[in-house]
Amino acid sequence: MTTLAAVAAPFGRDLDACFARIERLLAEARARGVHLLALPEAALGGYLADLGEHGVHRVLPRHAQPPPLDLDGPEIARLARMAGDVVVTAGFCESDGNARYNTVVAVTGDGVLGVHRKVHQPLGESNSYAAGDSFRAFDSPVGRMGMLICYDKAFPEAARALALDGAEIIVCVSAWPASRTAPSPDLAQDRWTHRFDLFDRARALENQVVWVASNQSGTFGSLRFVCSAKVVGPGGEVLATTGVAPGMAVADVDVPAALAGARRAMAHLRDRRPETYGVPTGV
Repeated sequence: MTTLAAVAAPFGRDLDACFARIERLLAEARARGVHLLALPEAALGGYLADLGEHGVHRVLPRHAQPPPLDLDGPEIARLARMAGDVVVTAGFCESDGNARYNTVVAVTGDGVLGVHRKVHQPLGESNSYAAGDSFRAFDSPVGRMGMLICYDKAFPEAARALALDGAEIIVCVSAWPASRTAPSPDLAQDRWTHRFDLFDRARALENQVVWVASNQSGTFGSLRFVCSAKVVGPGGEVLATTGVAPGMAVADVDVPAALAGARRAMAHLRDRRPETYGVPTGV
């Protein structure tokens, strides 16, 4: 049995405060026997304070940009030491030469297990980050994993690529906000909360994988986050959720048995007919 946990919590610019919160979350996770702890997108240094508009180039002020961190730098090494025997996933702004990426890393005390750079960029995010260009699964102490970031989950091809690469567990870390154009005072009724939850369940079901979704909580800059961290089974059933509140969603899952049961009769990956699809790449 594998104990999986997804976090909804606020993370800002102060790295020491971020690490202090992670330390508290890890203490709770260990007390609950967690093997995999999914922290949100931008857990180290916070997300963008404003997304702006897609295609409009503007330089965000200093306070609106997260601190760029090196993958092999002291912050990721510190996260790995803190993780110990728990698999921890956390988002951060990755510095690579002159480029910055919105990145999620998976670590244990042994070091980095896997890395994903966000491919799909909403609104004005491309003004601050370069885009990633691949989806790859990797082996971990909890099984073969894949990772996505936020808007990546809106594209079926992203999760499918990881599933076809053998991912049994897909972690999607997010800084997913409520609607900006027609917000609801009740986050549970917000249309972007509905989309967030629908994508999580659909991606799990269509790929018959275990899905772990974390998210930021509270507000940051102009954004108000929907929380809704959850663990979803391979049949699309929500096994644990924080709802629209901060917290930790924890579920015990026999991953091989759950996948075998879901795929026993109708195995979506096995029954694909890729030679018939011929999907155009244009809009």
